[in-house]
Amino acid sequence: MTDTEQLLARVASKARTTRPWGWPSLPAPVDSAAVTRAEAALGFPLPPLLAELYLRIGDGGFGPEYGLLPLLDSPPSGEPAAVPQYLSNRKSGRKDPDWPWPVGVLPISHWGCAMYACVDCLAPGAPVLLFEPNADTSDHAWYVDAPSLAHWLQAWVEGTGWYEETNDDTDLPPWPDFSERTAQPS
Repeated sequence: MTDTEQLLARVASKARTTRPWGWPSLPAPVDSAAVTRAEAALGFPLPPLLAELYLRIGDGGFGPEYGLLPLLDSPPSGEPAAVPQYLSNRKSGRKDPDWPWPVGVLPISHWGCAMYACVDCLAPGAPVLLFEPNADTSDHAWYVDAPSLAHWLQAWVEGTGWYEETNDDTDLPPWPDFSERTAQPS
């Protein structure tokens, strides 16, 4: 069994036994057509591990805090789905150039207070970023939550994420690629 297979098994096991706020049950996984539609709407492929979460475990409803967002359709908790949220954020960012949304950065989980965990779908390893919009400026609103989606999932399964009570004093590093990823083409 590969490391990815082991991680998926651990995530699936925890997903079956825990429910984030607002999720009465674990939704069924999506089919490959849903992933294809999502990627077509986004204009970029999902990282393989993220696609596998949706294809094999469930269409959201598991993970830290409010859980993974569904891929295309809104869940029973009323949270937005990942793809429509990304498209909305990109549109809003074009209207408000002081708060651009980086290309290829897909929100995957809501933390509350407008904060999101996001996967950088264009970077190797699919780093997970924290968007914390309560900052003074947009370039101070982005942090590296985990160097990869695999690390982020491991932290959730093991209970070692920055959001755990025992890690209150964890400082996340700023995301260095924000300016590059939000630059307007000349």
